[in-house]
Amino acid sequence: MKTLILYLSHDGQTKKIAEFIQSFIDDEVVIEPLREDFDIRPFERVIIGAAIRYGHFNRLLYRFVEKNSSLLNDRKAIFFGVNLTARKPGKDNPETNPYIRKFLQRISWQPSKIAIFAGALCYPRYKWFDRVMIQLIMKITGGETDATKEIEYTNWEKVKAFAESLNP
Repeated sequence: MKTLILYLSHDGQTKKIAEFIQSFIDDEVVIEPLREDFDIRPFERVIIGAAIRYGHFNRLLYRFVEKNSSLLNDRKAIFFGVNLTARKPGKDNPETNPYIRKFLQRISWQPSKIAIFAGALCYPRYKWFDRVMIQLIMKITGGETDATKEIEYTNWEKVKAFAESLNP
């Protein structure tokens, strides 16, 4: 089976997760950043990963999904979302993560499998505006606000279990 992994990543964590998933898939795998004009027809399976920034998925994700929803549904395509809210117990699954629930309500594609993973907090790499905004969000939500820290919240065992579940 030929598998395509597409990802939308702000700071690299979604790409890192996509590459990790790729390493566990037994099929021939192509991994690419998501582009609106990407032709998914040559692939039997499609996996899409996207990150949340300021409470929203990138609009490109919505445009791509709407343009390709019938092909995605035919291929029983898979989706994984990445956000910092998933670092909290009870907010790390598709049924309870508000971003995934809102995403699924807005699209006509019904992924055959969905996962949610916590991302990473990389204060030293952020531009000034992003660092201040993310600190404010983290303060409001009870997260880390020390601008000198980088924290990877991703549970790699959970990602591994998800990736392994994709093999027949």
